[in-house]
Amino acid sequence: MRRFSLILLSICVATMSMVSQVSFNVIPPRNVIAGQRFQVVYRLKNAQAGKPTVGDIKGCQLLYGPSVSTSQSVQIINGVTSSNMTVDYTYMYRADKEGTYVIPSATIEADGKKLHTSETKFTVLPADKSSTGQPSPQPGDIYTQTPDQKITGNDIFVRASLNKSTVYEQEAVECTLKLYTKYDGISSFSQTTPESYEGFLIEELDMKNNPVDIEHYNGQNYRVVVLRKYIMFPQKSGKLTLKTGAYDVVVQQYERINNGYFSMARPVERSVKLPSSDVVINVKALPAPAPADFNGAVGRYDIKSNLTSENLRTNEAASLKYTITGTGNIKYISGPKVTFPEEFQQYSPSQNVDAKVSGSTVSGKMEIEYTFVPDAVGDFEIQASPFVYFDPSKNEYVTIDLPSYNVKVAKGVGGGSQDADQKAVKVKNTDIRHIKTGDKSLSHSHVLYAKTIGYWLLYPLLVMILAAVTLIAVKRHKANADVVGMRKSKAGKMAKKRLSIAYGLMQKNDSAAFYDAVLKALWGYVSDKLSIPMSALTRSNVSEELTRYGADESTIQHVIEVLDECEMARYTPESLNRPLKEVYDTAFEAMNELQMVSKHVK
Repeated sequence: MRRFSLILLSICVATMSMVSQVSFNVIPPRNVIAGQRFQVVYRLKNAQAGKPTVGDIKGCQLLYGPSVSTSQSVQIINGVTSSNMTVDYTYMYRADKEGTYVIPSATIEADGKKLHTSETKFTVLPADKSSTGQPSPQPGDIYTQTPDQKITGNDIFVRASLNKSTVYEQEAVECTLKLYTKYDGISSFSQTTPESYEGFLIEELDMKNNPVDIEHYNGQNYRVVVLRKYIMFPQKSGKLTLKTGAYDVVVQQYERINNGYFSMARPVERSVKLPSSDVVINVKALPAPAPADFNGAVGRYDIKSNLTSENLRTNEAASLKYTITGTGNIKYISGPKVTFPEEFQQYSPSQNVDAKVSGSTVSGKMEIEYTFVPDAVGDFEIQASPFVYFDPSKNEYVTIDLPSYNVKVAKGVGGGSQDADQKAVKVKNTDIRHIKTGDKSLSHSHVLYAKTIGYWLLYPLLVMILAAVTLIAVKRHKANADVVGMRKSKAGKMAKKRLSIAYGLMQKNDSAAFYDAVLKALWGYVSDKLSIPMSALTRSNVSEELTRYGADESTIQHVIEVLDECEMARYTPESLNRPLKEVYDTAFEAMNELQMVSKHVK
């Protein structure tokens, strides 16, 4: 009897664990093209029922349905059994015109209950417009992608699309790099020439999943996949050109083979070279004249400040923190200018930025903390200049006035308080000398210095010092005569200093960050060498400016090769197999050669 009770209890527990939630919903179609068939699926979970009652989709013709398919799964996790059953009711339709259509609510009776779906909308894209009158490959239909059709630049290409065609300097622009193709099968895709975004600072988005979609472009329908997405900040005004880079692609066309009773499609591979395409963006200069306190912030911002205390003591550190929040070029802006009293010791401000891509711009906050130590007793004022930014949505500069702080400083603990008090007197009353108090150790008797041994030893000591200085001067003169040797010595030190960060990343074998550090070091060195802002440097004008400066062709070619190699490695790291040590040595030699070039403007 006890055994029977246990079995019955086990059956009840298993039955209860297998009860799952009942649901009924509609799965709308995706990527529908006018004139082509599409499916609407109604899905019932964990229930038994007959056919659902569905309404007509206005503008669409029902071809057949429903076709019913059933699937069931059972899971046992930690002794708990769960079961799921799914019934799909599939209806086939066709829409002859593009537009937006509504799937009406459907009803089904399951296990004595009435279940309903909600209304759902979907979009039908227009059919392809053929200018030649000849049939073209259709996405999703492999029987139109036959080998007898020549693959043209309209069948597959890479395009960069921008969310804005006209922007201000430093205004965020979203750039999306997409692959458009008429063909379903791509067996190989590699980049041969990297993208070029000269004149921009860029933030690349992390693209983990790139779903394939259908997009209507220039009268044609294409399968589209997003390759990369950037948020870019133009650094100068004018018409700037973005280059998508060149690619090698292997496309699969399908050859139809009849085997008597049935036919099949066999893939045939074709190699295609996709040239780089250009996108031009119009960058407007910021309105002039800019306010005196404008520091380059573009977007929408807010700023708050916080002083640790307004009652301070000498020799005790305090801090003033500014927190800037908003969207725009927040990673590249500067904090407000703060004026501290002369009686305060001021340390270099610390700056921390926490920002990430949000939509089509960058949002976050920047914290700037000023640490200072009062040295004098009294009442003082800390002032800050207004924070000014340009708002592209309003086409105007916005000024945020920052509060000043009146602080009271009392005498603190420490041996330096008396000196601090005297310093305050010196600053505020420069015509009053301090009164010296205490025993000054005055002497009433003395010995004539000429009668001491130290006086007579001073003369040979001066002769020895003169001889040593003369010897050092001669050696230095000879070293200065060796101009090439001196330049090489200084060049090695300069290159080592510039590439110190890259050297550390090389030791860690962090290739992506290493190439970025080498690029920044080399671009920064060329910028300093030529006295040209980094934002104004391009690959072409570096060659021209180095020639004007006096560099020979081999040196210029060496520098350009290092820049090209590092740019290629940033975007296509798999294309380079050189050890990082060789790249480091090449960049080191290029900087040495530039350091030895003396200015000679032609």
